[in-house]
Amino acid sequence: MNKKTVKDIDLKNKRVLMRVDFNVPMADGKVTDDKRIRAALPTIKYILEQDASLILMSHLGRPKSASDSEFSLRAASETLSSLLGSPVQMAPDCIGDEVEKMAKALKPKQVLMLENTRYHPEEEKNDLDFAKKLASLGEVYVNDAFGSAHRAHASTEGIARFLPAVSGFLMEQELEYLGRAVANPEHPYIAILGGAKISDKILVVETLLSKCDKLIIGGGMANTFLSAQGLNMQDSLVEKESIETAKTILSKFADKLILPVDAIIADKFDANANTQTVNVNSIPTGWRMLDVGPKTIELYKKELSNAKLIVWNGPVGVFEMPKFAEGTFALAKMLAESKAITVIGGGDSASAVKKAGVAKQMTHVSTGGGASLEFLEGKELPGVAALLDK
Repeated sequence: MNKKTVKDIDLKNKRVLMRVDFNVPMADGKVTDDKRIRAALPTIKYILEQDASLILMSHLGRPKSASDSEFSLRAASETLSSLLGSPVQMAPDCIGDEVEKMAKALKPKQVLMLENTRYHPEEEKNDLDFAKKLASLGEVYVNDAFGSAHRAHASTEGIARFLPAVSGFLMEQELEYLGRAVANPEHPYIAILGGAKISDKILVVETLLSKCDKLIIGGGMANTFLSAQGLNMQDSLVEKESIETAKTILSKFADKLILPVDAIIADKFDANANTQTVNVNSIPTGWRMLDVGPKTIELYKKELSNAKLIVWNGPVGVFEMPKFAEGTFALAKMLAESKAITVIGGGDSASAVKKAGVAKQMTHVSTGGGASLEFLEGKELPGVAALLDK
């Protein structure tokens, strides 16, 4: 990674303004999954060990206005406080006179959590006056929010125009492992793409195919490719407008693509639907493909056996329903047992390896779904581009 990190800059007695990704699931005013808060702890602890004071900022959800109290970061600050074992002050807003006073009064090793940056519409507009007000709170800017790095917002990109900007450890780790897949992959390199739609992932399909040795396609995306091969997918989800694109990709990269050979099908899209296992070329009328079948799982096993690098983004079935989770969980276990470097591209894939109980056995589980996808497409992420080069 060619970007400066917190270790490349003097933090002693400085006020450090750090962008974190505390966009966490909430219920009844409590954080229900603290994974993203825990992910920021190594950088937070390092900064405090340097005798710096720390001001944290994040967005949470999509509030319409500052009166949407359900989107307050108070619960996240309380969770962080209990994880650190020391108090975290909560600011009433993210800019303004009172917030400035609180920031300037911070002593070394003290932490202040700013209120949701998206309470201000200027955040998403990357308004530079707003970014300057945020920047005035600190002396150094650290971005550890990879999950928001693909957005050019005031707290991720604009702010870096006013303060020296470096990455945190989580951002550094994300760029290192995802960067391996983009810049200099080890071979054999197998990519796995799932999820519902091709249209969301055309660029990533093309980029991966130019770099990987094999691309496994599952989930709803596979239906469109199978349809492009002339198979009748019956009531399966097929993106008709993407069939021509799928045909073009198939004609160019037929030898690299691995598509399902059998399927778990259902008579309706329902957790309690009737199911059967059939070959993909013999789906009965009125039925739909909701998971890959056992022959496909064996095919995956064979293809993955010698891999040195495996990158996975998107489930290969409707894994939220137990009847259609077998393919995704079997894949997760294969990766857990693999000797390859395994990189999980955030979002549903991250949820799947967690649900399968194997997240800790992966080399790297990304904290950013959209960001990891754009990174794998080869796009430069605004929040990364804004950081100082080494």
